[in-house]
Amino acid sequence: MKSHESSGRGAGITVFCAGSLTGPFDAVKAAFEAEHPGINVVLESGGSVSIIRRVTEEGRSADVVAPADCALIPGMMMPDHADWFIAFAKNRMVLVYTDRSRYADEIAVGNWHEILARDGVRWGLSDPNSDPAGYRALMTIWLAGGHYGRDRIFEDLIGAHSTITMTGEGGTSTIHVADSRSDDTTLFIRPKADELIDMVRSGDLDYAWEYRSVAVQNGLRFIELPEEIDLSSMEFAEEYAAVQVEATKDDETTLHAGAPIVYGVTVPKNAEHPDIGLAFVEMLIGDTGHDIFERAGQSPIVPAGGYGNVPRGLEPSIAMKS
Repeated sequence: MKSHESSGRGAGITVFCAGSLTGPFDAVKAAFEAEHPGINVVLESGGSVSIIRRVTEEGRSADVVAPADCALIPGMMMPDHADWFIAFAKNRMVLVYTDRSRYADEIAVGNWHEILARDGVRWGLSDPNSDPAGYRALMTIWLAGGHYGRDRIFEDLIGAHSTITMTGEGGTSTIHVADSRSDDTTLFIRPKADELIDMVRSGDLDYAWEYRSVAVQNGLRFIELPEEIDLSSMEFAEEYAAVQVEATKDDETTLHAGAPIVYGVTVPKNAEHPDIGLAFVEMLIGDTGHDIFERAGQSPIVPAGGYGNVPRGLEPSIAMKS
């Protein structure tokens, strides 16, 4: 895939990415611009639902779109705005904190839910209506109830401190997060994960739910949770699927099923420079991208998984999936 060099001289491409991808994508951008002089990569990050809606609803052009939940691409973009995507990286949910956090010297993998429930502890998660990290945090908390044999974990941590509710039917629990509001005394729900990081660092929050890669990139301490609840393992995909989140954004309702955390990427149909966008994706899923993601504390998927009408030039780096 080399034809972009002559056709894209002096061009700038726009890349919409999940907020949790900002660190590694900055590094991919630097490597790409060094390899392709004259091409400027403009990164715009945000909640994954929001960055996709910039294309599907606001009509903005993007040359690459990379959400933190690969299922959002077929669910929100295909077939009108994209006809393929690639699953390229994994992650896991963790609970981040600092040395100054209340009970930092006590918290551990077996008691974090008890620490969060203590008087005076302040903790947060991102908006589950727009950010996968937010709805995945809720899934992790719900899964913790079964794993630790404590049925009231979700109610004590979420139900008691927010407008978020839960119902169950047919063996599946559904978390309802429309107009989710927190009490902002114990639980703090904020639009973006970046804001939570700042609040933990400043001491305004003791703990926050984040991806492991975000914790590593920001030098924060974190509790690494069991695979049964951290949404990291295909081995427990069936258990994860027992919970789903019903989210609402701008009067549109979406069901997010519990599943292993997998990031996706595509070049939308409205890309102004699709050839350069493909070249960026090629670097992302190749050796350069693999090295960058490993250093960022996030596991690349090797080979990446391809879905739909993936362009031929990317085929050497992927394994096609049905």
